[in-house]
Amino acid sequence: MEFNLLQYEVASRTATITLNRPDKRNALNGQLVAELRQAFAKAAADEGVKVIVLKGNGEAFCAGADLEYLQQLQQNTYDENLVDSRELMQLFQEIYLLDKVVIAQVEGHAVAGGCGLVTVCDLSYAVPEAMMGYTEVKIGFIPALVAVFLVRKIGEGRARELLLTGRLVTAEKAAHDGLITAVIPAGEIKAHVAKVAASLCNDASGNSLKVTKKLIGTVLDLPIKDGLEHAAELNAATRGHEDCKRGIAAFLHKEKLVW
Repeated sequence: MEFNLLQYEVASRTATITLNRPDKRNALNGQLVAELRQAFAKAAADEGVKVIVLKGNGEAFCAGADLEYLQQLQQNTYDENLVDSRELMQLFQEIYLLDKVVIAQVEGHAVAGGCGLVTVCDLSYAVPEAMMGYTEVKIGFIPALVAVFLVRKIGEGRARELLLTGRLVTAEKAAHDGLITAVIPAGEIKAHVAKVAASLCNDASGNSLKVTKKLIGTVLDLPIKDGLEHAAELNAATRGHEDCKRGIAAFLHKEKLVW
């Protein structure tokens, strides 16, 4: 599988997907969205990959939709735009529901669809200089797809502020609101993300990560009674999994277990 607009590499059980349109500030177009879907599918299918890191080359993480791409969309019919919109929808959904942990390494501005990518990642770390936000309303567009995930992530009130004003916020503000996990200095972010990825690979069961992520992604859709029943069923199923048996045995024998 060859990629033209992104880079894909695997090392130490971590797949790194790097947006590689630095001259376009890693802006999204149909081809890049398609390549991202292929890259995440490749990482998902690779048993040697446990964690995925998403980052961008150049000054920006991702500046949102490419201007030429936006111009092209003006000529599309409703049905053509619906097909195209569903491609981005599928990308966001696939990242959000992926069995493996996805970490965003944000070393530049993340705007509109670019901020949407950050939103659907499980963990995200940004440099202090990075600005983030959803500017769609300022060009007569709407942050439709990301709204579904953002409300779940940071709550309705904070989501309203970001989505309706269209303003960009600092990484510090994004961390305060729960949009990202933490702010890390530029000189330290690469090592920090690598350390987090290594910890997830070595210190946590792959099955436990998968099931926990699934639980987080579904529990808000269920009434509390149904959510608890679902959690109890997952709990019972996990107890019978080989990872749980290994983990408990190592704990009881005070042995260090490397996953």
